Amino acid sequence: MSSDNSKSYSNSDGLFQIERKGSYTFEHLGYLKLVKRIESDDYLIIQMTIKPSELNEVIIDANHIPKALKKAVTTTEIVTKKDIELGNNINIAQVLNRTPGLFMQSGALNTNRLTIRGIGSRNLFGTSKIRAYFKDIPLTNGSGETNIEDFELNTISQINITKGATSSIYGAGLGGTIQLTPTNANLNETSANSEFSFGSFGLLKATINFNHGTTKHSFRGVYSNTTSDGFRDNNNYDRQTFTLTSNHFINEKNALTFLGSYVDLKAFIPSSINEDTFINNPSAAAFTWRQAQGFEDSQRGIFGVTWNHSYTKNIKQITSVFTSFRTNYEPRPFNILDENTFAYGARSRLLGNVQLFKKPLNYTIGGEYFKDNYTSKTFQNLYQDFPEGTGSVQGNELSNFKEDRNYYNLFFEINYELSDKTALVAGLNYNQTSYDLDDRFPASNTNPNQSGTFKFDGIFSPKIGLSYLATKTISLYSSISQGFSPISLEETLLPDGQINTELEPETGWNYEIGTRGTLLNNKLQFNLAVYRLDVRNLLVARRTADDQFIGVNAGQTLHDGLELGLNSKLIDNENFKLNAFFNYSLNNYKFEDFIDEETDFSGNDLTGVPSDILNAGIDFNSKIGIYGNINFQHVGRQPITDSNSLYSNSYNLTNIKVGFQKSISEKLTLNIFYGLDNIFDEDYASQILINARSFGGSQPRYFYPGNPVNYYAGLNINYMF
Repeated sequence: MSSDNSKSYSNSDGLFQIERKGSYTFEHLGYLKLVKRIESDDYLIIQMTIKPSELNEVIIDANHIPKALKKAVTTTEIVTKKDIELGNNINIAQVLNRTPGLFMQSGALNTNRLTIRGIGSRNLFGTSKIRAYFKDIPLTNGSGETNIEDFELNTISQINITKGATSSIYGAGLGGTIQLTPTNANLNETSANSEFSFGSFGLLKATINFNHGTTKHSFRGVYSNTTSDGFRDNNNYDRQTFTLTSNHFINEKNALTFLGSYVDLKAFIPSSINEDTFINNPSAAAFTWRQAQGFEDSQRGIFGVTWNHSYTKNIKQITSVFTSFRTNYEPRPFNILDENTFAYGARSRLLGNVQLFKKPLNYTIGGEYFKDNYTSKTFQNLYQDFPEGTGSVQGNELSNFKEDRNYYNLFFEINYELSDKTALVAGLNYNQTSYDLDDRFPASNTNPNQSGTFKFDGIFSPKIGLSYLATKTISLYSSISQGFSPISLEETLLPDGQINTELEPETGWNYEIGTRGTLLNNKLQFNLAVYRLDVRNLLVARRTADDQFIGVNAGQTLHDGLELGLNSKLIDNENFKLNAFFNYSLNNYKFEDFIDEETDFSGNDLTGVPSDILNAGIDFNSKIGIYGNINFQHVGRQPITDSNSLYSNSYNLTNIKVGFQKSISEKLTLNIFYGLDNIFDEDYASQILINARSFGGSQPRYFYPGNPVNYYAGLNINYMF
């Protein structure tokens, strides 16, 4: 950073001191230049904005071993605030789907399934086998299921995505790890931001964002309310969120951060439909779901406190304690589900650096403990016994379970600079997971008691990787790592009520080589990765009734893929900036060995994953305040059944957004925007229900129709006090 008369540098942790008050310019490779006036001698948080054209210089992994992205040994993607703002601020699927290797299918705002490199594609109704954190708080429950779509996008400043079974620090998830970074609360600053938007299908959204900071304490609160009638029948959506972040600087060695998030959601469920309805009447809901007026009414909260303590300039410790809860009442045509989850845990790691043979070695060692208590009841749904239009009516109790689910991870990772150009990264994760089930429903011949305990053997997951700076701007990397996915307790239950102790968790080895860097005098940034993920003990959810599944180990899958990302500064001057991006994912995923009951599916394409995905777009920004972008996405066809007898059609989507942003005064800024999604009104299935069965002679319901052409518009006002 520099002022008119002096220059200062921060240390490796980003800490700095200044000699006098005044106006300072902050600069760092990978970030946009920031000018800020400092009028206080106390603590100050400077949150810089990532410069997309220099992403390889950005420092990642700030929560364990900080290092430049260009020296990373894994394929890591950074979704910036600018990336989030390219589209609408309603659906996180648009944001994630522009990232190579990721694919989020979205049947509705509350119905999504995220896959990374094909992992999680066999989960029928949500996201699993992918770990996620909100800063340092786990968003993945004790059964390995993850939900990130309910979070307010306006509270997120950055999303870090590590792909493949490569993250020893975050539990060695089989598919990868997603870390949501909330927008910081700034010291010595008071501001308010308000945004209102509206759009097709009765969309209304209001957001209020308030920040207040003193010399040592800062607070940011964000409230949002989103409602929509939805494109389809029985598709109403109503969500309120509140997010609070705060920073408290105790002294030079100690700082506290608080993070809290609360979501109140009521969303009706149109569910999937058969092929005839999908073609002729895509706005219809599934018949039984419309008759029952099925919905989910849920409340979720997460809360955490992080203590950052520096022992010396070379050693520090970061410790977080957290708790979360979720309640959900969900009438479905086949029954009514009433569930509650309460979780708590802690995560701590020691970070340090030493000299080994006169070369720097950074290390982190730590652990994470997580426990959740889950209770669930199901009841009869008597909607058929009442006049049409009544909707769901709760009847007698059908089941009553209480689960205690817990795990702990121990991890260790080092980053050793073998030379100025070569770095070695090695890590090890150890996981121990167990479940305890208490069946509190009276046992009978038709309802056997299913109480029991299931404890996995401890799993060691190693990783090792090398990075090499071929030139000043181009790096090469490779890695070998192992990951795993825990089995949910429900998957261990057999129809006779016993726990299947023979099940094995899915494990996989990830082999990867890649390169990243910049060309043409920093005008073109590229990323290229080639990988193989070999998954063993493939876990298959075999349906035994309308709402009953059992888990079976059915074989092995092989995930071979290529990911390419390009970003280019076509025009970059003071008056006008024009950028372009292109990314492509080639997915060659196969059942290497897959026998389900008497049928051999070996050699078939993996179900529920597109053959390829392409994203491309341009965005511009002008000095007079006009900005805009256009995004194109191609999604290849995907197999719907394990037999590969049915595939979904490929489709192309094009979205545009334009706006005008202007500073009315030093304190007031206005931003007006308009967007149009699916501008060519493409008919497509935005989510597929794989291997759907037919019951009672009806057709299988494979398809969730995507939205037709639709618009949104809004106004954002920001005021600095």
